[in-house]
Amino acid sequence: MPARADRPLTIFAAASTTPPMEEIARLYEEAGNGRVRLVFASSGLLARQIDNGAPADLFLSANLRWMEWLAERGRLAGDPVALLGNALVLIQPVDAFEKLTLDEGLVRRLGGAKLAMADPDHVPAGIYARQALESLGLWDGLQPAIVRMTDVRATLFLVERGEVAAGIVYASDVVANPRVRQADSFPAESHAPIVYPAAVLADGYHDHGRRFLEFLRSPDAAQVFRRHGFGLQ
Repeated sequence: MPARADRPLTIFAAASTTPPMEEIARLYEEAGNGRVRLVFASSGLLARQIDNGAPADLFLSANLRWMEWLAERGRLAGDPVALLGNALVLIQPVDAFEKLTLDEGLVRRLGGAKLAMADPDHVPAGIYARQALESLGLWDGLQPAIVRMTDVRATLFLVERGEVAAGIVYASDVVANPRVRQADSFPAESHAPIVYPAAVLADGYHDHGRRFLEFLRSPDAAQVFRRHGFGLQ
């Protein structure tokens, strides 16, 4: 990539990483490394935008699938780095009357109410959720109740507002959130491992992308990620 133009370092990051990435970007800027522009959305949407030529320097995905998809298209400047881990949980509004659990009685206890989750066809959180529900034998019975959302943050927002009875999100989404409570957690073996890979992008500013990737792997960034409920790889 030629010498850097007068634009901020641009990071495309999975929606579920919004709180820690905003904090880490501030730390990076305060250390005198220049401006950072963060773009958050579902990993699938971001990957397609990158493939279509959107200007970005680094991609942080919520699963390996979309990173591999970009690699196959020659969109990465190097091998991805496994950066973060997470877990999948069932949540409810904090004032929900009856606690829901992940067992054969879930459909009955919902009683016609809705359950929000990210789109299982394209969004990592939804893909993991479908795998987990199928593994537990709950997927087919829950079909009438499921509301498909654009990403995990949209799912969380719906539960926060009490517009649905429950939602499936990452464990990190529940940390320090007073408007929702964790009702149950999915067994780790019920879905593929939740891994967040990061990679510098072929059409971005490689030196600046690599510098930010190294910062994401620093002790300061690790402390932020842990505080927001993420595991480190």
